[in-house]
Amino acid sequence: MAVNELGFNQLATILNQIQQQATGQSAPVATDTSSFVSVGQTVLKTGYDNMLNAISQVLGRTIFSVRPYDRKFRGLDVDSMRWGNHVRKITALDKPFEEDDRMKLVDGQAIDPFVVNKPSVIQTNFYGENVYQKSMTLFRDQLDTAFQGPDQFGSFVSMVMQNASDLIEQAHEDMSRLTLANLIGAKNIYQTTVDTTGTHVINLLAEYNTYAGTTLTAATVKQPANFEPFVKWAYAYIKTISDKMTERSNLYHYNFGENIARHTPKRDQRLFIYSPEINNVEASVLSSVFHPDEVSNKIDITERVNFWQGITDGGKVNVTPSYVDATGASATGTAQSIDYVFAVLMDREAAGVTTVNQWSDSIWNPRGGYSNLYWHFTDRYYNDFSENAVVFTIA
Repeated sequence: MAVNELGFNQLATILNQIQQQATGQSAPVATDTSSFVSVGQTVLKTGYDNMLNAISQVLGRTIFSVRPYDRKFRGLDVDSMRWGNHVRKITALDKPFEEDDRMKLVDGQAIDPFVVNKPSVIQTNFYGENVYQKSMTLFRDQLDTAFQGPDQFGSFVSMVMQNASDLIEQAHEDMSRLTLANLIGAKNIYQTTVDTTGTHVINLLAEYNTYAGTTLTAATVKQPANFEPFVKWAYAYIKTISDKMTERSNLYHYNFGENIARHTPKRDQRLFIYSPEINNVEASVLSSVFHPDEVSNKIDITERVNFWQGITDGGKVNVTPSYVDATGASATGTAQSIDYVFAVLMDREAAGVTTVNQWSDSIWNPRGGYSNLYWHFTDRYYNDFSENAVVFTIA
């Protein structure tokens, strides 16, 4: 079932594909985000005791690899919401001022104080939920021969449970990553086809060439003599856009053919910026500045992004996004391939991830001597193009 309908969308297939890209198992490919991111032997990975019985001696030491994982993109987290499926957002539209009737008084004529002037509003609607699950089998005594005692067995169980927790954390992270990637792809559609008068995607390199009278390319701008002045200017430029977002205007968002004035205070702004470039800035730019804090503090960074979609091609986004067309209806756009995304500056309501339901339970099988534990998730991933958001590229 499509995600923009009332109902549930099975997410496991696309989630597995996203995680393969995020973990480097496969190269970044066009991802349909509108459908919703010494050698070790595997004797203990799966199965019953048959392999373990062949062990000829007790192991002298067992290392349980445990390293809890904290997911990224928490800047997209939204309060959980359990009840209901259809989410609506109502926005008041600006209406023009009127001439002052006090200056139009005429002898013998009355002024009607009951002339109706109804408020203008627009309602945007969000539909659909995404569901997936994870399960695990825990044995009662089949693995006793593999360990030296209950403490070691307890450590083993803790390890596999932590692994499950890490996978769940990464699943939330990867889907948050793709939620932001969908926003990037959709904003590119607006910039090129639907709403070309708006400022949705800004090519920093093109703007800099116009400003400085240069003809730099994505390759030559990285040369030491060019990079420092460019990146200082780019930081200042993004800060300027951040300042402008605090003003009520019709820029930086889709107006649905109406007059939707939005403003985003600094406290509600979220900036996601490509981490490798920040590392380059810190290494080659800040070191040459007398007061480096004056540069590094120009922008409040919500999160440094190591890669937008695939870890092997970090600056690239390649998605078929869901967006809102000129009729106000959700639609699946054409494939969008953006080679180098530098940053995304957005209102906190422009994109979000909310967990509707998340619960787990287990059942004991007395005949088989094992328990099956299940985790279930119902999440929503949304973009609101009526809120301010700007994508910055280098191309």
